Amino acid sequence: MGKERLDEIENPELAMGRMQDLYEKKGYPKEWIDKCLRGIAVRQDLTDEWKQRGVTSSQEFAILTNEIMQGTVALKLDEYKQAKAVARENLRDHMTDIELILTMLGEATTTKLHRDRDSVGVPKLKKDAKDGGAVAGRTRKDIEQQSGKPVISPGNFKQLAAKPVSRDRKIKGSEG
Repeated sequence: MGKERLDEIENPELAMGRMQDLYEKKGYPKEWIDKCLRGIAVRQDLTDEWKQRGVTSSQEFAILTNEIMQGTVALKLDEYKQAKAVARENLRDHMTDIELILTMLGEATTTKLHRDRDSVGVPKLKKDAKDGGAVAGRTRKDIEQQSGKPVISPGNFKQLAAKPVSRDRKIKGSEG
């Protein structure tokens, strides 16, 4: 196991492959796994940007994350976890496809704003986070208006995984 972790340090793609295998064993669909892994990469890019721009404490990371979440889903992170009935697990592991995409949009937009505005320090980064979350929030509202349904659902992976695949939503390549 130690050798595997050392190999992953040399080649991070091995760690991503291991993560993908773990999600597959838990029953997540491949399309969801792909979005989740991309979301993790977007989040890592954002947190790296925050570190370079003066964020040092976990409390500051939490404040900035909350700004993005509030703009995106109109809930604080803790409220979103409650709505999803997630206690200790990773919230992303219980998001629907569209929730993952919107979260990614808010985080990627925030990263772009930091770079475009050359923001430094928590107050300026907080404004960017609020603005980035607002972009994703407007997108969420537009989707809701077009579909007539809320995007943010109380469902989490535990419930989503329990639903059988309907006959009109067969998995690619399956017969019958």
